[in-house]
Amino acid sequence: MLLVYTHKITPRVKYTFKQVCTRILGIPVEFTTTIEDFIAHDSLKMSYTKQPLSSEVFIRSNDLLFEQGLSDIDINIYDWEDTKCFFLAGEKSALPYDIFAATFYLISRYEEYLPHVKDNYGRFPAEESLAYNNQFLTQPVVDIWAYKFKAVLQEQFPDFDFPKKTYSVTPIIDVPTAYKYKLVGVMRTFGGTIKDFFAFRFKDVYERFGVLLGARKDPYDTYKYIINRQKKRNFKFMFFFLVGDFSTYDKNINSQKQKFVSLIKHVADYCQVGVKSSFFALNDIELLKVEKSRMEAIINTNIAGSRQSFSKVNLPESYRNLVELEIPEDYTMGYVNHLGFRAGTCTPFLFYDLDYEVQTPLKIVPYHALDFAFLKYNSLLDKQEALQKLMQQVKAVNGTFVPVFHNYTFSNIPRWQHFKTLFNSILNSVDE
Repeated sequence: MLLVYTHKITPRVKYTFKQVCTRILGIPVEFTTTIEDFIAHDSLKMSYTKQPLSSEVFIRSNDLLFEQGLSDIDINIYDWEDTKCFFLAGEKSALPYDIFAATFYLISRYEEYLPHVKDNYGRFPAEESLAYNNQFLTQPVVDIWAYKFKAVLQEQFPDFDFPKKTYSVTPIIDVPTAYKYKLVGVMRTFGGTIKDFFAFRFKDVYERFGVLLGARKDPYDTYKYIINRQKKRNFKFMFFFLVGDFSTYDKNINSQKQKFVSLIKHVADYCQVGVKSSFFALNDIELLKVEKSRMEAIINTNIAGSRQSFSKVNLPESYRNLVELEIPEDYTMGYVNHLGFRAGTCTPFLFYDLDYEVQTPLKIVPYHALDFAFLKYNSLLDKQEALQKLMQQVKAVNGTFVPVFHNYTFSNIPRWQHFKTLFNSILNSVDE
């Protein structure tokens, strides 16, 4: 156990230290404000305050973990060996930066509470982030800092047996539209045919009727392929099906259609299944409640978690709704068009509500690569190179790599050529 001496034990202090020490490094942590208890402790210990007590491991604290509410923080980014950091700690500190305050800033998503320009879908764009603008978006800096801290502890306490973590993968399969042509209904079929015809997309017209007549396979029907991949792995894939009502943004199959229900049940026999919330459910807790209940009625068990439509997260409202509905996990924390670590980490963390200054039970599982982000790379070689660099970053800190693919990503549609290769590279990375 690591004992931390600090002048004040706040919710932010407890939250951050437990993330760094326990969830990343596997070390239990306790806190004290009593010097006598600190001195008497004969195992791992450190002080986190303004001045060291003696010759102990000391990290000079920034004020951030002792504040409440939001303030306009002036952040200066510095190079630190092979990474970057902020919140200088001074010469007496065992680390040159207060990694705990910096960690809290990133995983609480402090910057997303501050005024910023949103994109066309109302999302926080990567271009507004500290990480993107200071070139550390593609590094899990929180985990890198944690291991630098571990090295300091190891030097001070060489006899302590530190737990070991291993690299892992959690593949996400997002299903906004289960089928391209099947089960969509007469009106959508008619409308789609007319649209394709007048746009001279005769190949699509031919394909549509080939599918409907049973002569061709629906291009989005890639479930057999995915399940076959799942059968060969001892870690679970996560599926998120959209079961919301048809709208401008959501165009999935009617959740009452038996063949769609059967598909979800079939997938749930092999993989974990959660709910992909509809666009309008993002800000409507009653609608989200309906969609959660629909999915649980289909799979006949509690959902594994949620993914927000269009990867949109409005803090803190989006996550508060999930907490209220007792949804255990969320898989939306990432960027659509950029590879990397939106929260600066490849380790799941709990949602901290900055308005209420409270840690919640909602586990945030950040994703690091969404299939659309690879489309900016022209060749398969470029895609593979970007992917390998990202996975190496996660492997170096024994983190969890979370990629997001869609069911149609594994189709024969030209746009998604070679994406099966990328997916298999990710699955095989666990064995390397």
